[in-house]
Amino acid sequence: LAPRRGWVFPGLDQRLAAAPAVVSTASPSRLYAAAAKTAKKSSRKTKQEETKKKQGTRRWPLMSKPVDDVYLTWHYERPSYRVEEAVGMLKKFQELDFTYPKQYVYINVFLDMALQKKKKVDPFSSSVLLPYRFTDETNKVLVFTENEQEAEIARENGAAVVGGVELIKWILEDEIQVDFYVAVPAIMPKLIPLRNKLRRKYPSTKRNSLGHDIPKMLQLFREGLEYTVQDERIIKTRIARV
Repeated sequence: LAPRRGWVFPGLDQRLAAAPAVVSTASPSRLYAAAAKTAKKSSRKTKQEETKKKQGTRRWPLMSKPVDDVYLTWHYERPSYRVEEAVGMLKKFQELDFTYPKQYVYINVFLDMALQKKKKVDPFSSSVLLPYRFTDETNKVLVFTENEQEAEIARENGAAVVGGVELIKWILEDEIQVDFYVAVPAIMPKLIPLRNKLRRKYPSTKRNSLGHDIPKMLQLFREGLEYTVQDERIIKTRIARV
């Protein structure tokens, strides 16, 4: 580069010619190993520096409460309200920001899934019958029974499909698809081919989908609210309308 730019260094050629050649006696594998070690050390240093920075920027919440509703969220704990206050605030906000009046209200439930004997409870799903229904939608329920009187009771109470073993083939071929399946105990030995197909919807006493009280089971699964434990301990579901 020096001759191209017109720079002149007296005696540069003689110095370059007189300089001894440096030859590395180390093998290429050793050179690569040394480079890998330096890279590992540098990566460890960068990780340690990052952790130190993270620890340094940690912010603790203050003990006192904020004066008004505008504050820095990392200095104060998130406020919690009683159910009556929260519902009143939702209605007030609905009028202020013109929210649709029939907007659903959702709830997040954080469960303590730890037990003394076991490490944790496995995630599960179930249905609950709320005291006040907030939607006109109903689920489709299939009732397994071979008793004609029980079948008539099921039809009178709103069952979408009623039948016996003849329904197994149609369910396996996906010609019949409903939201829930209930059954009477007498027909359960004949429903074993559906166990892998229905999985958690397979009738059982734990889910209250197996029993003799057909009207009660139909009311639970037609009008009930199904909830599922997500992320190992959280239930997120809608419970009402504004």
